[in-house]
Parts: sequence; C-alpha cells; structure tokens
Amino acid sequence: MKLKVEKNTLLNGIQIVQNVIIAKATLPILSNILIETQQDSLRLTATDLDIGITCLVPVDIQEAGAVTVPAKRFSDIVKELPEGEINITTKKNNQVNIETGLCQFKIMGLAREEFPKLPEFKDKEVIKLEQAALKEALNLTSFSVSMDETRYILNGILFRLSKNNLTLVATDGKRLAIAEKKLNYNVNKDINIIVPIKTIHELNRNLKDDGELSLILGSNQVLFDLGGVMVISRLIEGEFPDYKQVIPPATENKMRVNRGEFLLAVKRAALLSTPDYQAIKLEVFKNKLVVSKSTPDVGESREEAVVEYQGKELAIGFNPNYLVDVLKNLSEEFVNLELVDSEKPGVIRINGYIYIVLPMRLS
Repeated sequence: MKLKVEKNTLLNGIQIVQNVIIAKATLPILSNILIETQQDSLRLTATDLDIGITCLVPVDIQEAGAVTVPAKRFSDIVKELPEGEINITTKKNNQVNIETGLCQFKIMGLAREEFPKLPEFKDKEVIKLEQAALKEALNLTSFSVSMDETRYILNGILFRLSKNNLTLVATDGKRLAIAEKKLNYNVNKDINIIVPIKTIHELNRNLKDDGELSLILGSNQVLFDLGGVMVISRLIEGEFPDYKQVIPPATENKMRVNRGEFLLAVKRAALLSTPDYQAIKLEVFKNKLVVSKSTPDVGESREEAVVEYQGKELAIGFNPNYLVDVLKNLSEEFVNLELVDSEKPGVIRINGYIYIVLPMRLS
C-alpha cells in the first residue's frame, strides 16, 4: 500500500472510528484500526465486536493494499505530525511507514486477515430517515436510558417503525421519554428493535443537521449508513416493556413556565443536593412557583419564579438531574409541566414528545 493524504483529513477519520475501541481489548487486534484502500479513498474500520464503525477518507492512492495499525499509537503520531501532506507505505512484514517532509515513523501493524469481518447487509430493505429529525429524537430520549446492566433490556433505545411513523422510547424505570417523528414514506412492515446506548452515542456524534441516512436491518444487527460513515451494531434481544400503559391521560393542571428560567432555577437548587438528599422541592401556587432545597448540615436555598398556573396548590419533589436533562435539550421558549399531586408523575408534552418523571419523597 502506498498513498498520500492530508494530515487533518486523516486525523478526522481516525477520531471518528477510534471511539468504539475499548482500552483493554480482550484480543490485541481489537486495539487496531483496519486501513484499506478503495478506489480514490481510504476506508478506516474499528470494532469491539458489538459495534463497528467505518469511515471513508479521500486520499491519493499510488498502490492498493490493507493493514491494521494500533489505534492509539497511530492517532498520537498523526496528531503530532506537522501540518500538510503525509505519505503512508506498508512493507511485507506489516511494517507501516509514516512520513512527512522531514519526519519519519515506522510502526508495526498486524495483517488484515486477523481483523474481524463486519456483517454484510445485501438485499435488505433500506429505510431512509432525516438525519436532523433522528438527531433531535435521540437528544430527547438518550438521557433516559438505564445504565443498570442487570436491566439490560433498558440499556438502549427502542426504535419503533410503523407505516410513516418513527417512535423512539427510553426509560430507566424512574422516567420515560418518547419521541415521535413522521417519515416521508410508509414502511412495509412494523419494526421494533432495541439499539444499545453505545451505538446511540456513536450515531449522535456523527449525525448532521441535514441530509438523510439509511437504516438497514439484518438478523439481530442494524446498519446506519450516514454517507461516508457507517455504524454497524448488534441489537439488544428481548421484549421492551409496554410503555403505553404508564402514559397518564392529559390533565388541565398545567404549569406554564419559561424553560430557560426554570432550567437555571433547578440547576441552582441542585447545588445543595447530596447523594442522600437529592430531591428539590417545587411549590406551585396561583401564577407562582417556588423552587427550594434544604439539605441537613449543608444549607438551604429558595427561589421564586412567575408562571401561569390556575390549578390546586401543591408541593412535589423531583430529582433535579431528571429535570435538567429534559429542559436543556428542549428548544421551546415555554413548557407546560402537568402536575396532579405530590405522588403522581410530572409530565411534559410537546409536539409528539412526552417526558414522564416520577416524583421523589420530600424528607
């Protein structure tokens, strides 16, 4: 293999794929990036066997070939090279030469044959999605994914495709986020898949604010083709809980509040939270909200905000992080928080989006 490539172009490609590599891989080859020539581009691939990611980088190819290189060492070298063009050549013993005008590195790679093959998705139905719509839906749901590995079925986001609807659902048992988006066409059959959170993070990192992506479903695997970047992932097997059962009916007991002001008030109250005393207190009166926090041996805070509210007065406790997560990802200027009583969940509903959060006891 022999090629020329711009430093920053190559570095950008390395950074896209190396995120999936785990620090202490069980197999040495999983610490490597596969680099292989393809017509007028270089294809970079990394995998941890659960998720694989490939990226195409434009290069000037003088001789075709392929090799795997240690990801961190390769990345560190390219990062520190001077700006401009890099020459990369490989020798028969998998030695890789990396050169610029006055600088030369030689590193040892491993043969491409040792690198795991990623699954192929030939003759499968292709579902087109808007990248911006998927990105927004992921931002509004991914924070609700459970990190408890004993509840593995909740360690990802449920993708439901039915007719011309895409629904994303995530829950950790204490909160539930549901985002619905319209597709530009009808899907041939109903699809329910659970995509692991690590894959979601990689997707989010690479989604753009325009253009489409292709979703292709294999047997217990899924491919997201973003054009230039492909993310391939195993799916979580099992039955996702019936989330529709826990969606409360809409109530007129709504507090309309400025989202940005509410977010800042919650953040300030959370400054006095401790692991043993997490809950902040919301007291709702006619057109007034009081956000307060009292923590033994730490201190107290109290803040008033003007809201639109005509319902019954009540006091309710919430984990402040659960409110911050949703408020910082919404874009609306005002939000309605539905409140029934101190022991019922709070609900935010906005244009195809529902967020349900359980209250906490106020000690």
